[in-house]
Amino acid sequence: MTPIDQQHLISSRSPFWDYSDFFLFATLLIPSLGVSLIFAFLLLKFTTLALGWKLILPQLVLYALGLTALAAILRLRYEKPLWRSLDWKTTSLPVTLAALFLGPVLALSVGLLGAALKTPEIDLPFQQMLGSTTTTVALGIVVVILGPVCEELAFRGFLMPLLERSLGVASGIILTGIIFGSIHGYEYEWSWRHMLMISLVGCALGWIKHRAQSTTAAAYMHCTFNLTQFAAFLWQARAL
Repeated sequence: MTPIDQQHLISSRSPFWDYSDFFLFATLLIPSLGVSLIFAFLLLKFTTLALGWKLILPQLVLYALGLTALAAILRLRYEKPLWRSLDWKTTSLPVTLAALFLGPVLALSVGLLGAALKTPEIDLPFQQMLGSTTTTVALGIVVVILGPVCEELAFRGFLMPLLERSLGVASGIILTGIIFGSIHGYEYEWSWRHMLMISLVGCALGWIKHRAQSTTAAAYMHCTFNLTQFAAFLWQARAL
C-alpha cells in the first residue's frame, strides 16, 4: 500500500484519528492547565478585578488553549477542520427541540436521584464567582454555553467515537460517561454520589449524540441541563 493509499484509508475511517491523537491532546492539556493556573495566580496577586473575573478569565483561557490544541491536531496531522470532524452539524427541528427539552428533564431527574442518595451539599467553585449582575451574566455564559460546547467537542465529539470503535457503542458511551464524571470529581470534593450522577449525565449526553449522530444535539442538551441547574442555584442564592 502506497503512502497516498494509507492516508486515504486514515481519512475515510470514522473516526479518522486514533489513540495517539487522544494521548497527544491529553498531554497538551497539561501545559494548557499550567498556563491557566499561572494566569489565575497573576490575576489574584496583581489585579484589583472582582473575584468572579479572576476565576472566569483563566477558565476561558483553558477552553481556548484546549480547543486550539484539538484543532491543531486535526489540521496538522490530517488536514481536517475541527467542527465538522467532531460531528458539529445542523440538526433537524425535532431533534433540536427534543435535545433542548431533555436537558431540563435530565436536570430534574438528577436532582431527584441526588435526593434519594442523600447527596451531601457541597460549595461549588462557581459560587465564589457570583457578585455583580455583570459577573453573574458572564458566569452564566461560561456555564451555560461555552463550557458545554467545549466539553461536548472533547468528550462526545473526540473521545467517544474512539471508544465506540474499539469497544462498541454501549461500552463507548458508558466509559466516556465515567471519564466525564471522574474529570468533574475535583469540583465536588471527590464525592462518589456526585461523580455517579455526573457520569450518568455523561451517558445520557452520549446516548443523544449517538442517536442524532451530532455533537451539536448533545451540546444543546448539555446547555439546557446546565441552564436549569444554574437558574435553580440563582433562585436559591437570590443572586439576581
